[in-house]
Amino acid sequence: MSVLVHANKPNKLALFAAVTTALVITSGCQSLKTANATNQPSTTLQGQNAEPPQKLENFNITGKIGVTMPANDTTGTQGGSAFYAWGQQNDRFAIELIGALGIGKTNIEYNGQTATLVSEKTGTLTADDPETLLKKATGWQAPISQMPYWISGRPAPSDSAPQLDDQNRLISSVNGEWTASFTYKGSDKLPNKISAVLPQGNKVVMTINH
Repeated sequence: MSVLVHANKPNKLALFAAVTTALVITSGCQSLKTANATNQPSTTLQGQNAEPPQKLENFNITGKIGVTMPANDTTGTQGGSAFYAWGQQNDRFAIELIGALGIGKTNIEYNGQTATLVSEKTGTLTADDPETLLKKATGWQAPISQMPYWISGRPAPSDSAPQLDDQNRLISSVNGEWTASFTYKGSDKLPNKISAVLPQGNKVVMTINH
C-alpha cells in the first residue's frame, strides 16, 4: 500500500492561521530557514559521539504525512494520510491536520509538558507526550518528538549514529528503534522529505514545504 494517498489539498493560509493562533506566534518570530542558517549540522557529527544541538528552532511549515502499519492476519496493511500545518515555538507546537489519518480534521497541541488532541471522531484527548496521544487516538506510531529537530536538518538530542552527506547535510539518524532518512531538493540545506521506519514494518513519510 502506498504510504501517501490522494486527498483534496487544503487552504495553506487557513491552516497557518489556525496553527499560529493556537501558538500565539508573533510576526517577530524567526523563520526556520533563517534560524537554521547559522545552526547547520557540524562536521563533528560524523563522529558518532558528538553531542547534537539542544535548542529547538521556531518554524511554520506545511506538507503531507502518511502512516503505514504492518499487516496482520485479519486486516492486512493499514495506513492513512493527512495534509498538515505545523507551527513550532521553542518546545511548544500546534499541528492542524486535514484528512487526519482516518479520524477527521484534527488539532494537536503540545505545551512542553502535556499533549492535547481534538478531532471530530475522538473528541478531546490528553497525554504526557504526543506519541502516546497519537497511539491513543489512532493506534499508530510516529516519532513526533524527534520531528522538530529532523525538520531543521539536525539529529534529535537522543539520536545515535547520525550520518552526513558530502554537503554536511543529515541523511540518516537512529532514535531508539526508529531509523530516519532524509531527502533534499538540489542543494537545499533543509530536507523536503523525512522517512522513518521501525523493524516491524511501521513507516512514516513526511513531505515538507518550508
